[in-house]
Amino acid sequence: MLLIREERRESSDPIGQTLRCSCRTSASERAGQVAGAKAVTTQSRVERRSHREGLAQFGRDGRGSSHPLSVPVRAAVRSPQLSPVGNHAPIRLGRTTARSRGVAIGADELRECPGSDPSAKGSARCRRYHGRVPTRLSQLFVRTLREDPSDAEVTSHRLLVRAGYIRRQAPGIFAWLPLGLRVRRNIERVIREEMDAAGAQEVHFPALLPREPYEQSGRWETYGDGIFRLQDRKGADYLLAPTHEEVFTLLVKDLYNSYKDLPLSIYQIQDKYRDESRPRAGLLRGREFSMKDAYSFDISDEGLEVSYQAQRDAYERIFTRLGLEYVIVSADNGLMGGARSEEFLHPTPIGEDTFVRSAGGYAANVEAFTTVVPPTRSYEKLTPAEVLDTPSTPTIATLVDVANAKHPRPDGRLWTAADTLKNIVLALTHVDGTREVVVVAAPGDREVDMKRAEVAFAPAAVETAEASDFEKHPLLVKGYIGPWSPTGAVLGEDAATGIRYLVDPRVVDGSGWITGANLEGKHVFGLVAGRDFDNDGAVEVAEVKAGDPAPDGSGPVELARGMEIGHVFQLGRFFAETLGLKVLDENGKLVTVTMGSYGIGVTRLLAAIAEHSADDKGLLWPAEVAPFDIHVIATGKDQAAYELAETVAAELEAARFEVLYDDRPKVSPGVKFGDAELLGVPTIVIVGRGAGEGILELWDRRSGERTEVPAAELISRLG
Repeated sequence: MLLIREERRESSDPIGQTLRCSCRTSASERAGQVAGAKAVTTQSRVERRSHREGLAQFGRDGRGSSHPLSVPVRAAVRSPQLSPVGNHAPIRLGRTTARSRGVAIGADELRECPGSDPSAKGSARCRRYHGRVPTRLSQLFVRTLREDPSDAEVTSHRLLVRAGYIRRQAPGIFAWLPLGLRVRRNIERVIREEMDAAGAQEVHFPALLPREPYEQSGRWETYGDGIFRLQDRKGADYLLAPTHEEVFTLLVKDLYNSYKDLPLSIYQIQDKYRDESRPRAGLLRGREFSMKDAYSFDISDEGLEVSYQAQRDAYERIFTRLGLEYVIVSADNGLMGGARSEEFLHPTPIGEDTFVRSAGGYAANVEAFTTVVPPTRSYEKLTPAEVLDTPSTPTIATLVDVANAKHPRPDGRLWTAADTLKNIVLALTHVDGTREVVVVAAPGDREVDMKRAEVAFAPAAVETAEASDFEKHPLLVKGYIGPWSPTGAVLGEDAATGIRYLVDPRVVDGSGWITGANLEGKHVFGLVAGRDFDNDGAVEVAEVKAGDPAPDGSGPVELARGMEIGHVFQLGRFFAETLGLKVLDENGKLVTVTMGSYGIGVTRLLAAIAEHSADDKGLLWPAEVAPFDIHVIATGKDQAAYELAETVAAELEAARFEVLYDDRPKVSPGVKFGDAELLGVPTIVIVGRGAGEGILELWDRRSGERTEVPAAELISRLG
């Protein structure tokens, strides 16, 4: 194991600002700076990196800059071979000649700042500027591990811990180390840029919120055990917010009262808390997680459609910039209704969501998939139902075997599981704590999908019935349950048991089935829906299978696994109506505002990118989110390699690259290379055996290709 620490000071000045410090420079250097400023504005890298560093508009601290873009003066890094910068003594630059973003850096050039007098013009800015140095791996607060953590279930969890990006504090709760925070902030930067471009404005709510807003919406109760509740010293109830719809709505209600104030889109990036019963997979399902949640407020449904599309488009740009494959699928609207709901899923074998898609373009998660209902059939000429002996057939498989052996079909076709109707007993626990037993019927060749059942019966909690539930309903004969018996109807609100009976949409009038006769060892054959039994409604709880027809007619569907990374949702007027968000329209009449909700899991995104980009050697970040642009490695025992590496790292920083410099003198090249592969910076510069001749090795971490490059040409090659 390796412990490495680093202290880094950065200039608080925006990168794009011109440093007007009274440093003394040579005339040739000043000319080089002017030429460099012109060159920089034409560099394609500036355009490519403008989102990342905000060179033209934003500083590193996120503030806008009205100063012209120019090449700031940069000092070499501090090292035993160089003079200290604290006293503003002359600083000797590297021995090689290289071009740093158009600025010629000649051998043995000197740059000075004024003395330590703080009143000297530009001295403070000079001090801040000269404090900008590459991050040294010898000082970086990180510990890389050679072995996988014992609790890691997926690649992202394993590598993020091994590479020192995160550290477990409790189940589903992690500390963020410097490398992890760098990547996280880069992801947040991309999100902020695209949210701002879509016209949204950033706000920030506390994570600790009072009970009252959630009680108004009814979600204080409906959340059940899924949230963290607590009380202050005075006994007042609070929660750690799992989401913020209520407080967003109330904030707008507090400040806006006219149609002239709308449309409005606001967002935040904030930590959320959910009491997951089984936190797993590292950052993919935690108890504390970071989320971007945005909300739009419009006077009309037409306005909501425009706001929704703007956010949806922004999401596509975000995930494209982050290098993540995504599929947009139709999603369930849930209890709050709304006209439209879509999830952005990242296809991955470790995803917790199953979704379906067709070659014709249909895509939906399984909870939102709707069954194509077959046409009803005439049953006038069908033979009467018949109760037959089927001993020892408590399962569908045994029932099919006995049916074919003892009661073959008259037409010679074999009975299959699709000819049977299974009746599953479920127990629903409602919000008020009451427990209800329901029976759902589905074709025998399909299992009940509990996720679909949870959506179908929300907000009630759903589970399979227990022995105590059967004890309360003695007319249910386990293994032989059915809606009918020789003495009359058994299932249904108006039947003998009074138990609600819900059926799969495929159970249409005229369809005939083999199902339980509510007698031990007996089933009824040829029981016809609509003729012999009725139901209390249809319910979508049966599993979706590959080959099922897409509801839009675009062909059969295939199943895939995915991870939800974003969700856009037309909330409509649920929260506005519940919380009283109304404004005056053009006619002076109060109207209810319509809302949209748009979420992205920030920390889940980080894990998804790590999972997607990693290889068998370690992490491998896309350039947009990597913690550093360049990883410089000094190898060998020759001091010349370390001197050249110092200069290369400093000049890369001067060229506005963010540099991680592995300056550890007593660590073998193999260990350094192993750490570089594990940490995942996409571009690596090796300074080693060729240092005496000014030759470097450029290593593309993604392709594995290594190329020798003269030191003087490095920056132009990276261009």
